[in-house]
Amino acid sequence: MVEDARRRALELDFWSEPVTLKPLSAGPTGHRFLADDGIDQYNVQIGDDLPEHGIYHYNEIAVSQAAHEAGLSPALLHYEPGALVFEYEQAAIETDADALAQPENMDRLIGLLGQCHLDLPGRLEVPGPMFWVFHLNRRYARIIMQHSGDLVSALSRLMALNDELELAIGAIQPVFCHNNLAANTVLDNGERYSLSQWQYGGWNDGLYDLASLAVNLDLDAGVADDMLHRYRQLTGEDADQTSRRRFAAWKCAALIWSGLWGGVGAMFPNSEAGTLAEGFDYAEYSRQHLDRLDAAIAEFRNI
Repeated sequence: MVEDARRRALELDFWSEPVTLKPLSAGPTGHRFLADDGIDQYNVQIGDDLPEHGIYHYNEIAVSQAAHEAGLSPALLHYEPGALVFEYEQAAIETDADALAQPENMDRLIGLLGQCHLDLPGRLEVPGPMFWVFHLNRRYARIIMQHSGDLVSALSRLMALNDELELAIGAIQPVFCHNNLAANTVLDNGERYSLSQWQYGGWNDGLYDLASLAVNLDLDAGVADDMLHRYRQLTGEDADQTSRRRFAAWKCAALIWSGLWGGVGAMFPNSEAGTLAEGFDYAEYSRQHLDRLDAAIAEFRNI
């Protein structure tokens, strides 16, 4: 419940003065508040580990610290079980598909992703996990099957597609990725982009970050292709047919992950995660992403 999250935020050891809280967002990974102690403002994130989703905050803490050192993210000022306190940048706003379509914004974002993929790893104090979406999809499928979730009847087809896509991706050269880029994780202060919410940070193919952003913002095909082209220029490679097919495969895999993620979330409405996410419709989130899968698969197979 939001009041439980608010109470936890007010009771943090970080505060030396009374604070006021304003809700920023509430979602399946927890609540976020704007805290004001009369001197400064802070972004407070309240939420526990979510084992069913593979979220463990020790990883988010380590990656957030490295991301700030790399100039990618606001500073993590304080953490304790179930709570993180970040710097708050008042001018920063969430990105959207229309803004990202502007060439100057695309260039800024691709530069930031290149910095993330290549610079962040050397600043990590821990090795960091591998985010292999195909394995995660299989794990979600096992959970849904074991608990007789609503998506049981779809699992056979989804896992066959999962295998097909993994084969198409083949070997990768891993870089360190955010792995869940969306409007609320890419912030723009008018001069630069920054990244937040590193719950899924880990080693992956750099194209997956582009794919998750394309999926979560439902980018127009032309904008997504432009993003791929600019990223390939940054890495010194061509956006050839092979790259486009792999990018299309990653977008399909990301849609499957989102659909299964929502399916698993819908099965645990009384967990701590479900309580914090009161009002979030996991089943609808799952349906929206899986409804887009057929078109994405057709695009992938036609390249």
